Amino acid sequence: MLIAGFPAGAWGTNCYLVAPAAGEECVIIDPGHQAAEGVAETVAKYRLKPVAVVLTHGHIDHVASVVPVCGAHSVPAWIHPRDRYMLSDPEKALGRAIGQPLMGELTVGEPDDLLELSDGAALALAGLEFSVAHAPGHTEGSVTFRLPEQPDIPPVLFSGDLLFAGSIGRTDLPGGDHAEILRSLARVCLPLDDSTVVLSGHGPQTTIGRERAANPYLREVAGGPGAVDLQAPRRGM
Repeated sequence: MLIAGFPAGAWGTNCYLVAPAAGEECVIIDPGHQAAEGVAETVAKYRLKPVAVVLTHGHIDHVASVVPVCGAHSVPAWIHPRDRYMLSDPEKALGRAIGQPLMGELTVGEPDDLLELSDGAALALAGLEFSVAHAPGHTEGSVTFRLPEQPDIPPVLFSGDLLFAGSIGRTDLPGGDHAEILRSLARVCLPLDDSTVVLSGHGPQTTIGRERAANPYLREVAGGPGAVDLQAPRRGM
């Protein structure tokens, strides 16, 4: 399997291209701010053919390049219906007034072909099967995508802004809910095998085992021993 990722734009949002191998079809995850050039370079480098864009949630730092990327490759995008409004109205999702400057000129709106994700769905794309889990808390429509263990790699969780190395997504923006994100962590992350590689929306990769042992928020929902620092930093837009 090939997973190629790069941080894009002003927010350093991780964009991933996933394919069975170089020279084959691929899925693009979270083409955010200024990601279109990086997507084009990665497609050319590995001779990939994009077949879909999938979105972990609707914040502008994860979706800003959806329209140009989908248009360039004539592919659909997938998003949870609770976050669909953010594609056309990103200011509302950030608690900003309409017309307030937002990182210069951004292309907002829906791509020509937009499909909706549901909890428990299995997306068969590019010869791979992505398991979708609705994981609200950072936003109402946040989801994760999970790939099962492959001959050459362990299971992989694309966690969006649910879970980071040592942290979780912020919950102080419209649609955020701290109690809800803890429930999502318990339901989506705790059951996973410790070997599961976590590729998040920001920052370095980690594993479920590492986060189960050291992440204060995952320790909290797991009922781990010792004091839990509930003021530990949170991330995401």
